[in-house]
Amino acid sequence: MTDTPGWASPGSAPSSDGREPGASGPAEPADRPGPTGPAEPAAQPGTDPQGPGPKWSSEQPPPGQWSAPTGPPSPGQAPPPPPGPGWGGGQPGGYGGPGGGPHGGPPGGYGGYGTPGGYGAWGGGWGGPPPAAKPGVIPLRPLGVGEILDGAVSTMRTYWRTVLGVSLTVAVLTRLSVILLQGLVLKDSETTNALNDPSASAGEALRAFGAVAAGTGVVTVVTVVGTIIATALLTTVTSRAVLGRPVSAGEAWRDARPQVPKLFGLLLLLGLISVGVLLCGALPGIIVAVAGGSEGAGIALLVLGILAAVVVMVWLTVRFSLASPALMLERQSIVKSMSRSVKLVRGSWWRVFGIQLLAGIIANIVSSLVVIPFALIAGAIGGDGMVGFLATGAQNPSWTFLIISGIGAVIGSMITLPINAGVTVLLYIDQRIRREALDLELGRAAGVQGYAAGAPGPVPGS
Repeated sequence: MTDTPGWASPGSAPSSDGREPGASGPAEPADRPGPTGPAEPAAQPGTDPQGPGPKWSSEQPPPGQWSAPTGPPSPGQAPPPPPGPGWGGGQPGGYGGPGGGPHGGPPGGYGGYGTPGGYGAWGGGWGGPPPAAKPGVIPLRPLGVGEILDGAVSTMRTYWRTVLGVSLTVAVLTRLSVILLQGLVLKDSETTNALNDPSASAGEALRAFGAVAAGTGVVTVVTVVGTIIATALLTTVTSRAVLGRPVSAGEAWRDARPQVPKLFGLLLLLGLISVGVLLCGALPGIIVAVAGGSEGAGIALLVLGILAAVVVMVWLTVRFSLASPALMLERQSIVKSMSRSVKLVRGSWWRVFGIQLLAGIIANIVSSLVVIPFALIAGAIGGDGMVGFLATGAQNPSWTFLIISGIGAVIGSMITLPINAGVTVLLYIDQRIRREALDLELGRAAGVQGYAAGAPGPVPGS
């Protein structure tokens, strides 16, 4: 048994039978005769300096007749008696009888001396492993679902200036582009009449459709750019929060800026893969319809193909969901970050999917609790009341409604962006802790005592 903290070797404490520490083998009975010849009288204490002391039996075996307790007995030697109820006792559980014996040791092994993190003192039970170090928002060990969600919320709460500053900037720019699209393009009477009038000429319908498509394209580009930048910055902030290191928005941008172009490329490639999978699923139905086959068969094939494509898209999305933090924190290339995500998700697909789905549901519920009241207030102030609120998709909303509802949407985005980004980063870190013992590197990077010094590998946020 190795003497490590929390454990004690059997010979490190006095036994209950009065033997000296470190003595091996069972205690000898006081009246045991030697194997050959009659016993000789015991020497009086003090008469023979080489003789046995007063604590030895009056009858001693001749020298050379004893062997070590672990070795086989010598020829002609009687085997030693079985050990009594002392140290070991031959019973499972350690000293003496089952479960620890008369010394009150803990069941299943040797009792310790109350060392931190190991077995308790005599008579106590096992205290469990020591708590994991927590230099930042999560403990450095494999995480549970609640700890991942709590870590994302703790990051937003602890570093609220940086997190909310980034989220607010992105949300304002995104929502402003949406308001301008709805207020300037979709409210234009000529465009609206051309789209709603079945008798409009092809040129008028084409111009109206082009205006809507251009406005929608601008909104989409602004939204994608803002989301990518927010994801890059919040990934850096969350990785530093794991180490307990605050970071400003400027520092996060300087750290994330070299990888932002690659992040654009990654999301573009993932988008193209999704579109390709969707087209492949719809292709059989399209071919049947073009070839002049049965209309019902073509529609059924198209629907089934799209459903199968959606399933494949979801599967691929989860497999590549950790590519973004791998690209940002490991400084990987686009293809390498995708392969890293596949490796980290392998064997944990349902867990990763469930946690991200749960985080998305929670974030959207919280966001809706903010957005819906603002939309109701906007409908009431805009003059149309609930009718205007429920019919905004069919009628042209007023500027008052757009601005007030836009404020609610901005607040909602300030909540959803940090939670979704934080959960993704913490999932990535959790998977690396489970598969690659990243907690050791994180402990070294955070300067936690008790983590052996070594050559650190790539540490998020370091």
